[in-house]
Amino acid sequence: MDLKLSKYFTDKVLIKRPYIKLEWLSEIKTNYLRKEIQDDGRIRYWIHIGEFNKYLRVVFLEDGETVHNAFFDRNFKEGEQ
Repeated sequence: MDLKLSKYFTDKVLIKRPYIKLEWLSEIKTNYLRKEIQDDGRIRYWIHIGEFNKYLRVVFLEDGETVHNAFFDRNFKEGEQ
C-alpha cells in the first residue's frame, strides 16, 4: 500500500510523535480492530501495537487514502463499540 500523508501529518504529527512507524500505518486497513467514520467523513482505525502494548488510532481523511493523524489512544477498550 502506498501511503499518502497529509501536510499536517508530516509537519506536525511525525515531529511530535517520532515513535510512529510508517509500516504500522501501511498495515492498518487489513489488521484493524475497529473502524469508525466520523461525522466529518474522516475515518478512524485502531490497531494494537505489540511492542508498546498500546492501541494506535489512525485517522484518514475523507478520501480513505491519506493519513492525517495517529496517536496512542489511552481510552480504547478492545471489544467495546
